[in-house]
Amino acid sequence: MAEIFFRTLPFFAIIGLGYWAGRSRFFTEEATAYLTRFVFYFPLSAMIFGFAANLTFAEVFDPALILGYLGGTLAVYLLVTAVAMTRGLDMPTAAVEAQCAAIGNVGFLGLPMMAILFGPASVAPMMVVLSVDLVVFSSLIVILINAGRGQGSGLGLATLKLAGLGLLKNPMILSIVAGLAWSASEFPIPEPANDFLTILGGAATPGALFAIGASLASKSAERVQISGWLSFAKLVLHPACVALAVLWLIPAAPFSAAVAIAAASLPVAGNVYMLAQHYGVAPHRASAAIFISTALSIVTVPAVIAWVSGP
Repeated sequence: MAEIFFRTLPFFAIIGLGYWAGRSRFFTEEATAYLTRFVFYFPLSAMIFGFAANLTFAEVFDPALILGYLGGTLAVYLLVTAVAMTRGLDMPTAAVEAQCAAIGNVGFLGLPMMAILFGPASVAPMMVVLSVDLVVFSSLIVILINAGRGQGSGLGLATLKLAGLGLLKNPMILSIVAGLAWSASEFPIPEPANDFLTILGGAATPGALFAIGASLASKSAERVQISGWLSFAKLVLHPACVALAVLWLIPAAPFSAAVAIAAASLPVAGNVYMLAQHYGVAPHRASAAIFISTALSIVTVPAVIAWVSGP
């Protein structure tokens, strides 16, 4: 546990540095927004494309892992939704709370962390996790919010078009598809292009971690009771449900299962707040859940990684 903690500590230290920069106003909110946009569209896309271009479709298309991770994530999603409904919340608010419990910071934090801790072999299962999160759950929240607002059944043409456009405009999805397409072509990446991807992608890890911290500086721990529950659901219940699914119900390869469980233990993703703010649905509780879960994850993520890594 101590060894894993010290190996993950540099990641959280960079997040802390970003938090200081944002809190001290050395980085304004506008500067943080531009840094996040830069990392999201350029270095992170280059890194993901480079990873995917060295994978085959067979390595990414792992039915047992896909179904196991999807099933475990859906279980915690439904559980948090049921708890929200018993508290009398409407469907859009319940959807945001469920999203907090199900979607971790896989792109900005998970990919670079797991690649270093578990090695290059972790990239394929991480691509599965990222794809399920983006394709299934990022679309589901759009459908549920529209349905809860009485805009048809939530599955109308306009809603499906909105969800589809969201996927097509997401650089992470495009990078995965483009990388796998390049891999399928069996053409080697030209050396200058490979150097370009390496240099640009190298900025993804420090840039993303710094951006996470700087963005946390504008968030506060309001609604502590609710956000505490959502943080518990994300950091504890989500990896537990995924573990149950990928280890026993739909067994995946041991290494892939370990990576998926570790990925499920990541704190709430920043894009949950962006969606909540965009739709005007519970942005404060999403913000607080991101803040609290990220702070607690300094301890919980190493604990989960130590567990799945074995003795």
